[in-house]
Amino acid sequence: MNVLKVGVIGVGHLGTNHARVYHELPGVRLVGVMDVDEQRAAAVAQRYGVSAWADLSACLSMVDAVSVAVPTTVHYPVVRECLMAGVHVLVEKPIASTVEEAQAMVDLARRRNRVLQVGHIERFNPVLDEIRPFIHHPAFIECHRLSPFQPRGTDVDVVLDLMIHDLDIVRSFDLGAVKHVQASGITVLSSTIDFANARLEFESGCVANMTASRISTGRLRKLRLFQPELYLSIDYHARSGRMSRRVVSSEGALSSVETIPIQADTEEPLKRELRAFVRSVEDGAPVVVPGEEGVAALQLAQDILALIRTSKVFSKRQAAPHSIPSAHMRI
Repeated sequence: MNVLKVGVIGVGHLGTNHARVYHELPGVRLVGVMDVDEQRAAAVAQRYGVSAWADLSACLSMVDAVSVAVPTTVHYPVVRECLMAGVHVLVEKPIASTVEEAQAMVDLARRRNRVLQVGHIERFNPVLDEIRPFIHHPAFIECHRLSPFQPRGTDVDVVLDLMIHDLDIVRSFDLGAVKHVQASGITVLSSTIDFANARLEFESGCVANMTASRISTGRLRKLRLFQPELYLSIDYHARSGRMSRRVVSSEGALSSVETIPIQADTEEPLKRELRAFVRSVEDGAPVVVPGEEGVAALQLAQDILALIRTSKVFSKRQAAPHSIPSAHMRI
């Protein structure tokens, strides 16, 4: 049996977990890891008995596929070099710093006939699989994604750090194009936006209200969905939820409301994500989160950021200079 040879580029918090899961997956051989912090790379490599590469070319000559978990600002040059070498890529979210870079990555992957998957890991949360069959014509969706403050990750705004997960998930519900967006946000403890709220109106008529914060006293990852005759509530962290739906009598009148608990598989979403990536590389299975969807999520996030950065609320609380993108909505 052929064994897929993989590597991990960038072994900070996320990349270290990628290395661990690849090491556990059957039919996959973790060949090595790479990081600008050579001591960190050596420590991870020693843990799994693999190589610690000093440069990217050494890595690419030994692998079929890689996970790229470097800072977002260098996603484009790293992913470009991987694709040019004929290596399949899973790149962490957001796909790139700019939509232009992201689209260039997608175009290159298509020309080179390589898999480009984006690490929107929440798509692989098993609780989503439990509720998708029940979602039909939602009218309102409420998303909350809150975390305690940590200096790690504050180099990017909370919209790109946390909210982008919910932007990607809600887009996957096939609600049509986004017709209108309202957004507000504020810097609190870092030099980037720490709290943001966005209200999206879709072509289908559905409205999604999203709140993301990294200055919460606790951790919260929840989605609530309302549609005719059904209410869904899920907790991503607990991988559980509940569904309430109307029960009608033989005459068609409402007789009661049935509440059904939802409890999903407890398998780690990262393992599901990397297994899906491996299937796409080895068997040609459809990519669950292809580069095109990473571009769309990034574009929407950038449009939300443009609205926040030009709002009066944000300008009063601005803690550090930001470039002001065009307010023109490109959705």
